[in-house]
Formats: sequence, structure tokens, C-alpha cells
Amino acid sequence: MAFLFENLEVYKKAITFADEISVLTDNFVKGNYYLVDQLNRAALSIAANIAEGNGRFHKADRKNFFIISRGSAFECVPILELCKRKNLINEEKAQVLKDKLDEICKMLSGLINY
Repeated sequence: MAFLFENLEVYKKAITFADEISVLTDNFVKGNYYLVDQLNRAALSIAANIAEGNGRFHKADRKNFFIISRGSAFECVPILELCKRKNLINEEKAQVLKDKLDEICKMLSGLINY
């Protein structure tokens, strides 16, 4: 059985983002587990809430999960900033990741307003 949400471009971008964060944080120096854990959870939550929202029957339920997903994307921003400040990632990488989050958020806003 195919899941329809897997065809959504926003879901594809969100799952790719979560995978990229997972690979990135694998290389963080020890002692930063709290950042690794929180960033990975927030990144995965974006895609997971898109999926869960699409499993709901009522429009209001779906919308709520898309709002939560968007909130998780916003949650990633200050964590990335702290990673940058701790020299775990450079300015360029932080900006690339924030640009990806911005694109995902715009797409989620479209789902929320639809």
C-alpha cells in the first residue's frame, strides 16, 4: 500500500532535511549530545507530523499537525544558530540549512492555508 503523503513535495524535502541533519550531527564532537538529540528530533518531527496529519480524517486535525510540523521547522533555527556559535557548523552550512527550512515552512504554510 502506498501512502499518499509520500508523493508530497514538502514531505520529500522534510525527510531529506532530517536525513541531512542526521548525517551532519554524526560528526559533532562529543559533549554536544543535547544539540544532536534536539536537532534530530525537531528535524524528524517535521516529516513525521506531515505524515501523521495526512492520516487524519478531519481537516482541522490535518491542519493542526501541519502547524506542529511548521513549529518543528522553526525549532531547528535556534539550534542551528547555537551549533554555528559553538563552531560545529560554519556560517555557510547554517545558511544553507536555514534556506531549506524556509522553503519547507513556505510549503507547510500553503498546506495550512489550503
